[in-house]
Amino acid sequence: MADTAATLGIDHLGLTVEDLMLSLSFFTDCLGWKQFGGNPDYPSAYITDGTAKLTLWQAKTDSPIGFDRFQNVGLHHFALKLASNEALDALFEEVKNWPDVVVEFAPELSGNGPKRHCMVYEPGGNRLELSYDPR
Repeated sequence: MADTAATLGIDHLGLTVEDLMLSLSFFTDCLGWKQFGGNPDYPSAYITDGTAKLTLWQAKTDSPIGFDRFQNVGLHHFALKLASNEALDALFEEVKNWPDVVVEFAPELSGNGPKRHCMVYEPGGNRLELSYDPR
């Protein structure tokens, strides 16, 4: 067995969303991400914050099954890191009022800290953690 991993990290994370345009607007207009591509034949948008990359894919059903982290195999949540506690608090103020965002909990200590985080559901239905860890 190799002493080092055979991979170099996550290239991108692909997320199925209930409404592509709502999710795209959330990431680009609320979080400031930039779109760098997509696929009109399987409606999708490829976005980045300059470090992380996501691909958003339109669910192909009129009745998508909602996220359930306790019963579905796969994504539990994904986390985006912030540069400071102040940045976390400021972004949470924007995010909590964004249309179709559901807040699970506001910024708080993660365990005993010092990391702080909050959890929301973006408009496409995926569970998103925003966090700051000073370590």
